[in-house]
Amino acid sequence: MLMPAPDQATIARRREIAAGLRRIVAPDAVIESDNERRAYESDGLTAYRQPPLLAVLPETTAQVASVLRYCFERKIKVVPRGAGTSLSGGALPLADGILLGLGKFNRIKEIDLANRCVVVEPGVTNLGVSLAVSHAGFFYAPDPSSQIACSIGGNVAENSGGVHCLKYGLTTNNVLGVELVTIEGEIIRLGGKQLDAGGYDLLGITIGSEGLLGVVTEVTLRILPKPTTARALLIGFPSSEDAGDCVATIIAAGIIPGGMEMMDKPAIHAAEDFVHAGYPLDAEALLIVELDGPAAEVDHLIERVEGIARSKNAGSLRVSNSEQERLLFWAGRKAAFPAVGRISPDYYCVDGTIPRKRLPQVLRHMSELSRRHGLRVANVFHAGDGNLHPLILYDANEPGQLERAEELGADILRYCVEVGGVLTGEHGVGVEKRDLMGVMFNEIDLDQQMRLKCAFDAEGLLNPGKVFPQLRRCAELGRMHIHRGEMPFPDLPRF
Repeated sequence: MLMPAPDQATIARRREIAAGLRRIVAPDAVIESDNERRAYESDGLTAYRQPPLLAVLPETTAQVASVLRYCFERKIKVVPRGAGTSLSGGALPLADGILLGLGKFNRIKEIDLANRCVVVEPGVTNLGVSLAVSHAGFFYAPDPSSQIACSIGGNVAENSGGVHCLKYGLTTNNVLGVELVTIEGEIIRLGGKQLDAGGYDLLGITIGSEGLLGVVTEVTLRILPKPTTARALLIGFPSSEDAGDCVATIIAAGIIPGGMEMMDKPAIHAAEDFVHAGYPLDAEALLIVELDGPAAEVDHLIERVEGIARSKNAGSLRVSNSEQERLLFWAGRKAAFPAVGRISPDYYCVDGTIPRKRLPQVLRHMSELSRRHGLRVANVFHAGDGNLHPLILYDANEPGQLERAEELGADILRYCVEVGGVLTGEHGVGVEKRDLMGVMFNEIDLDQQMRLKCAFDAEGLLNPGKVFPQLRRCAELGRMHIHRGEMPFPDLPRF
């Protein structure tokens, strides 16, 4: 698809901004040409594309601060971008804004084993952190399936999880501190190497804020000692309902696996054809349960999980007997997304979270929705914490199929909220779920959230158009009244 020819005013504005930015960063760090800007036109949600007005690639925190200050003074919109693996359109550019790429922030600045932490720049890959500390017997726990490519800065923006988040927590549970640059160009530090900090939890609101509050230029991560033993069970079930019941029963028994993932039959076949991990092809659902800790504890828990699985009609059960076999069990799950890409021209990945006990009910309802919309669904998800990732298979070349896929995804997310869940687990809201926020929050809730955004970014220049469905100016929000009484809501502090 050819890009529409820009008007003369847009060309002039692009040249003016590019000239200003080249006084801050290296000349070749400003991406201005049509072909080069196209590389940034979308993130992992490729159904939506929009080249930025231009892109800028700073190398230092001082440069980031100067770029943001330049944009603030001229009211230029800014979209921060990490590795571009977001699946919610969180890094979708704006035609009238710059894209701030952080790919050059790729250094590990400090490994502090005594304090069990690592200080990294936001462009370091998730897997890169674990590889950097593996020699000392440590690892970084959050491990999204895209960990080989996704960056720590993006993980912070979306509060990413992964297969081991059930036991070890999401990104928010493993970040100790950040260096944040505000839209005015002020550099602030939140948290540090200590486990907690006094005062308001500004670090907590920064993680998962999707680039709406500031630009993260440094992250202090908690690292953990590797478990002495880790073994995985590969369990096949005759139905997704049986697998879901097994998940709930394991958790109810007080067992917290290192990871617990589930796949349904379409995903099983796709992953097996791709990786050849030895998955049972006759199973309707597959559960991977990893147990870690001291060897005696792991052996005991394996026996308990085996008993629970057989009581829930497990048709097949294998236990890894070597580290190579354990990694092979996980290889299929980690490669599930690209594997599904081989069986369908396109797929749309949904991200919602539900209470674990609702898993069988939600799986049945998703099957009904799949039939109603006439599209296949392959299910791959973090079963232990109820984070669903249905992959809706469609063909974008067939008129109307993308729209049907989006409608099916929206219906799945509405049902997640209906059963007591939430719209997202780790992919964020971005533009994908923005118009569904009203399903989970009322207008008062959303306005209160926007007031927090306004405390950091009163002009609405950072990643505008993401997360919030309502159009509110910060000045308008300041004049509004809370829903009870007539006391005006006080202004929030500025940073």
